[in-house]
Amino acid sequence: MKPLAYTIRKRQIVGLTVFAVILLGLRAAFYFWGSQQQPDNIPVQFFSLENAGSAAPPLLSDFDPNTLDEKQWENLGFSDKQTATILKYKKILGGSFLSKEQFRKCYAVSPEKYEQLKDFILLPETTREAKSSSYSAKPYRKKELVIRGKFNPDQYTARDWMSTGFSENQANAILKYKHYLGGSFVSKEKFRECFIISAEHYQQLAPYLILPEKTPENFSRKYISASKNEKTNIQYRKFDPNNLDTEGWKALGFSEKQAAVILHYKDKKLKGNFRTPEDLKNCFVVSEKKFEELRPYINIQSPQQDINLNITTSEKPAVAKTEMIPVDYTKTDLNKITFAQLRAFGFDEKAAASYLGFRKKLGGFVSKKQILETYNLDKNLAEKLVQTCPLDASGVQKYSLAEAPEEWLKNHPYFKYSADKIIFYRVTYPDDEKIWKFLKKSLKPEYEARMRLYVK
Repeated sequence: MKPLAYTIRKRQIVGLTVFAVILLGLRAAFYFWGSQQQPDNIPVQFFSLENAGSAAPPLLSDFDPNTLDEKQWENLGFSDKQTATILKYKKILGGSFLSKEQFRKCYAVSPEKYEQLKDFILLPETTREAKSSSYSAKPYRKKELVIRGKFNPDQYTARDWMSTGFSENQANAILKYKHYLGGSFVSKEKFRECFIISAEHYQQLAPYLILPEKTPENFSRKYISASKNEKTNIQYRKFDPNNLDTEGWKALGFSEKQAAVILHYKDKKLKGNFRTPEDLKNCFVVSEKKFEELRPYINIQSPQQDINLNITTSEKPAVAKTEMIPVDYTKTDLNKITFAQLRAFGFDEKAAASYLGFRKKLGGFVSKKQILETYNLDKNLAEKLVQTCPLDASGVQKYSLAEAPEEWLKNHPYFKYSADKIIFYRVTYPDDEKIWKFLKKSLKPEYEARMRLYVK
């Protein structure tokens, strides 16, 4: 007969074992039940894939890392080498990731990247959980799409996409992507680039899409003209640009921001008056096409013209001789210096024209260093000029990235190569700090420094 102490100890061990099994069972059941109750409306981060390459941020939605091909990994923001590393690592694991834990350990996935993706990965947290029998029911099964027949996705509302099987956030993200393309998906090729539409879902939808297979070659030009949203049905009448306020410019087809730029240009650059129609043409928010529409109706009756009518013949030569007065370059603002003054300083015609052309594109110099970087300038002469003349940058127009006019971004020498990324990213995140963080992923420090000169 076994001792009593041995029997008691054996019962304790059995009891603890049963208790542990019950706890594990409850934990697995709770996790399984919780995963079944997860809402479909997962917040979606939406970004442009247009001309962005591997440097663009991912457009995120639920995804299974075991089903992605090379293109889809690149759409998530990974480079070619990182994608190759991930796929090789997956093979080493036996052909599939079992958990988020395994995915995180791939050295091609940085900690920052994992934090960005982890909430959208359709895998259990740990490998131990993945191997648990409670996951045999596959709680991460994707929702099936309901397709009722052929349809034009351009005509689908958020409710239509939701009835097809997408969550509300996903539906809204699809519509944002369509808006980014200019209001139309354009082609099946472009529709497929929307990362909300997985490869599996695209295969289901493609036969029913009423869209051309390929994107037209002139798509980018169509997008640009569509994005301007210019008004065409405007009744033009004779007007004096010196007498228009914000509402007056809006009535001519300009946006409120464009009207504000024109008024600022008149007050700061032109000292309060348009003197010729070309003055209006030189304002960067007035496109050449728009100016040609307005030209026949411009009727400038400025006080300056009336004063000139009263000048006697004997007074006119004195006015003509003003350019002959010696220039005090120590008091000549580098943002106001004229072609004649630059020539008199020693620059040839080509150099003087380059100076004025670059200054106009920038909207004015903010730093003397910019002048030294201007093409066609003699370096020694340029250094002498910036050492002699003062620079007043108080009249230079600056914007926040979230509010800068689209035309300004696309035409400014420092912003035009990042304009599309800024314009689209701020649709979702109209916050300068976040936009800068996004840009830094593909922007050289020296380019960022130049751009910040014109950001308020």
